[in-house]
Amino acid sequence: MSSNEGKSTFESFLFAVSNTLQAPVIWFRETVVVPNQKSYPWYHQKFRRVPTIDTCYTDDPICEYEANQQFKRDKLVDSEILNILRQRFEDCSLYEEPDDKEKCKVVLQQYKDASTDWFIKYGDLGAYHNVRRAYMKQKHRMIWERRHGPVGTGMKPKSEEELSGAA
Repeated sequence: MSSNEGKSTFESFLFAVSNTLQAPVIWFRETVVVPNQKSYPWYHQKFRRVPTIDTCYTDDPICEYEANQQFKRDKLVDSEILNILRQRFEDCSLYEEPDDKEKCKVVLQQYKDASTDWFIKYGDLGAYHNVRRAYMKQKHRMIWERRHGPVGTGMKPKSEEELSGAA
């Protein structure tokens, strides 16, 4: 018994016309399109990189919004990497309990380096941070390093020319 029995002639005609138009489309989709589509799980979604704040014009709020969203995604990724490294160190310390100072030294150093880098980039921005503040922080840090040397190494000693020029 077909699905069309017991219906009027007009309904049968409409069903035949509809089937004539839809059947090739359905066949093409099921046999060609769907098997050739790449289906990725949602958690493998890759976001394209957007322009950074230094490439945005001052009167382009859309570019600034996109740069801000990219900055927030980068912060989430960097924070998650830091959490993973912290968890690795904690697991290593628990597993290697009596000798954890020697055996977990490499993991601890990786965690310290990553946390230093995270704080250089995101530290002191406050709770309501945005990409413009982070960019200004980076700019001010570069100016400081140009004048005084790398942060944490102390002030650059004044050269003899600076001392004689001041007198």
